Amino acid sequence: MANSFIVISVLSLLLLIQNNDAYEFLVGGSGDWSLASTNYNQWAEKSRFQIGDTVLFKYEAEKDSVVEVSKDDYNNCNAASPIAKYSDGHSMVKLNQSGPHYFISGLVENCKNNEKVVIVVMADRSKHHQSPPSSPPSPAPAVEELPSPPPAPATEDNNPTPAPSAASSAVMSFMCSVIAFAGSSVLYVI
Repeated sequence: MANSFIVISVLSLLLLIQNNDAYEFLVGGSGDWSLASTNYNQWAEKSRFQIGDTVLFKYEAEKDSVVEVSKDDYNNCNAASPIAKYSDGHSMVKLNQSGPHYFISGLVENCKNNEKVVIVVMADRSKHHQSPPSSPPSPAPAVEELPSPPPAPATEDNNPTPAPSAASSAVMSFMCSVIAFAGSSVLYVI
């Protein structure tokens, strides 16, 4: 009994501190990729896709497929030059870059009847994936320099509190998880 409690406790703690940012979406909300399904673009406009998310398309493999295409091919329902083609009936598409992704049915008639979707992936604004600037910043215009005023003496009234760092936020998050776990363990024992 005590061993199973320890195992459950450790697993619960791991679940509390797990940080998994990727999300799995079902296309249209149900995963059903067919003419009988919902308006895919209305669904996509209500969703917030991020880099690393996946979208699941479920369909009859013998009767349909999913084709990722360019914007022009999307507008013209042209699957002749695909970026990627999926035809296994249970296609999991990983969104690896920001911007619009255009998906159409592999059957032209289905595409013309709105079996298509534009999924817009938000730009990654985290500090972990910053890309270098594309061009060096332009020099600042020449400005006549004025002497800066002397600094105010440090007092309790005008000395601002520094903002918390990312490390302290992570520590606080971990401590809150441990406290939540301890509280739930106490309730379990009682």
